[in-house]
Amino acid sequence: MSDAAQPSAAEVRAAADAVKAALDRHLEAVERRTGDDDPAVYDAFNALAAAAEAYDERLYDRYDEVTPFEIPGADDSLPPYTGPEEPNALSVLIRRDYAVVEPQRLLAQAQRIADLDPEADDSAEADRAAAVVGTSVHAALGVLFGEYEPDEIASRHKEFGLEEGDSTLWVSAADELPEPGEWLSTPFDHADPQRVVCRFDVSAVFDEDELEDEDDLPGAS
Repeated sequence: MSDAAQPSAAEVRAAADAVKAALDRHLEAVERRTGDDDPAVYDAFNALAAAAEAYDERLYDRYDEVTPFEIPGADDSLPPYTGPEEPNALSVLIRRDYAVVEPQRLLAQAQRIADLDPEADDSAEADRAAAVVGTSVHAALGVLFGEYEPDEIASRHKEFGLEEGDSTLWVSAADELPEPGEWLSTPFDHADPQRVVCRFDVSAVFDEDELEDEDDLPGAS
């Protein structure tokens, strides 16, 4: 970066002062909060995150230094919670992505499950179905997920020729349970981020970010 594009020392100092002011506002909001989901605390948190990010950028651009702490930005946080204070029900929404990296391993595992199925009869139709399992990834996936719970597949995915991608779990609050069968045709259409009590995300991008942060540390090669 050229000297002309660098922030001035005064701009870095002003950004640091903005962080200090945002810290004070955040503490005041926390001390005065009216509940666990006070929007004033949420707003103060986002303001603090933005101020810290701006200071970190200016500090690095001017002095090639980084801060020893990280405050997640507003884009990484949930929107203000608008669900019931005392949820009477909840929904757990889970998504896990996998790549089929070893299809032959998947086919072999599915074939083994099909061959050991105690409910299979000896009819020609059953024999043909079992034969298809060993040649069709589509059929093999159906057998695999019909035999094992998703959590077991997640813990044993390498055995089945799968590679993990991103995954997320949302715990969403509800006023009451829906009627039986009400959402089965569109199970994920009504996910409301403002009713999410908590969420847990897993992604390789987080590992990449950590490696980049380590590279930015003073003395890193």
